[in-house]
Amino acid sequence: MPLTPPRTIRAVAFDLDGLMFNTEDIYREVCAQLTGRRGYPMEQGVLDRMMGHPAPQAFQILIDWYKLSDSIADLRDETEEIFLGLLPQQLRPMQGLLCLLAAIDAAGIPRGIATSSRRVLVDAILSGYEMRQGMQFIFTAEDVQRGKPNPDIYLKAATAFQVEPHEMLVLEDSGTGCRAAVAAGAYVIAVPSEHSRHHDFPGVAFQADSLADPRIDTALGICRRSVA
Repeated sequence: MPLTPPRTIRAVAFDLDGLMFNTEDIYREVCAQLTGRRGYPMEQGVLDRMMGHPAPQAFQILIDWYKLSDSIADLRDETEEIFLGLLPQQLRPMQGLLCLLAAIDAAGIPRGIATSSRRVLVDAILSGYEMRQGMQFIFTAEDVQRGKPNPDIYLKAATAFQVEPHEMLVLEDSGTGCRAAVAAGAYVIAVPSEHSRHHDFPGVAFQADSLADPRIDTALGICRRSVA
């Protein structure tokens, strides 16, 4: 049974990777290349543990899992090189995103992005889409001292929106991200991709099928003309 939203949702915060865009598909290929170069197969367990964390924590998980001798900085640089090479051919918005953004804008609800990614990658992802201007803010891993699953980035988002955390709806695709938003006191909807449907999402209002799920519209009090 979905949790009842507050009388008025006054703002919407989006995660980015795997929620707005199919970047988890790309990162999966990136990680397969990283481990393959070192003679290891990519394992689903390490992907699950890494998902949603800022780069330093994610790469430390990878190092510990495979007992790698690489530094976090080396893995980060190699990852970004591979990722940016794959991005132009493989990046796609997730189902329902563009139509949802249009409906949110039509309703006059402020929106922003709160992601664990580094700004250089966020800029590359958004460069081909005209949605940056409509965002009240774009907070990245560099904007907080403690990344997800700590609540800091969503508390910062609520402050930037000038709303109480419970008046802010957060859309997240990973268990790590949902824990951060729930801990911040937000109204949280999990929108898992195929890579995170098996995650646990304690404390969320409900688990949506995609960004096209009409229950998201109901929570926001919006109406979409079509599904994109």
